[in-house]
Amino acid sequence: MTKTYVFAGASSKMAAETAALLIGQNHRVIGLSTKEGVQGYSQTFQVPSYSFGAFPALDTPIDGLVYFPGTIQLKPFLRLSETDFVNDYRINALGAVAFVQAYANQLKLSSSASIVFISSVAAGTGMPFHSSIAMAKGAIEALAKSLAAEMAPSIRVNTLAPSLTNTPLGEKFLNTPEKLDASQKRNPLKKVGEAKDMANLIEFLLSEKSGWMTGQTIAIDGGMNHLRLL
Repeated sequence: MTKTYVFAGASSKMAAETAALLIGQNHRVIGLSTKEGVQGYSQTFQVPSYSFGAFPALDTPIDGLVYFPGTIQLKPFLRLSETDFVNDYRINALGAVAFVQAYANQLKLSSSASIVFISSVAAGTGMPFHSSIAMAKGAIEALAKSLAAEMAPSIRVNTLAPSLTNTPLGEKFLNTPEKLDASQKRNPLKKVGEAKDMANLIEFLLSEKSGWMTGQTIAIDGGMNHLRLL
């Protein structure tokens, strides 16, 4: 059965990989992006921002939402300004709230609706220079749990918590052989995640294959969240 999914942050590599996977299964994926000319979706809309009142009205039942927008701003705590903290929180957390509120009524029309958020390994593992993004992503994980309880049993809500992934957002941390090698060595599986790794898990969480899962934060990080190798 063809389902309809809506992705915010449709220009991201992770979103594009997931959309291709779902469209290949004959589902419909609507992409929302602040950027022009986004391709690879059943339908696209350019939005001015990921904020309250910025999302287009969609007069159709929706089977799943995925919120992809995010930031990676790493600085020592004392160098982070109020603007830094507010910007990270606005994009990562408040944007997700606005997105879900915009389409919650359409989700209720589905017989098996699912929401997926993207967090970070930094929210569950203390890392230097991550205080702003860890705080914002921690808010996403808390939001997901609260929504999962409030929306059960009709709508499931789960979260991915990836480690550094080979996407344009993480490019500045991987753009030399030395940086890539250092990131791989820090990972228990000795590799950096790819967008397709995230796409496979997102597809699973949107589908009825995960129909008995809600309120979960799932680490997809090569083991970084739980393993320490000597």
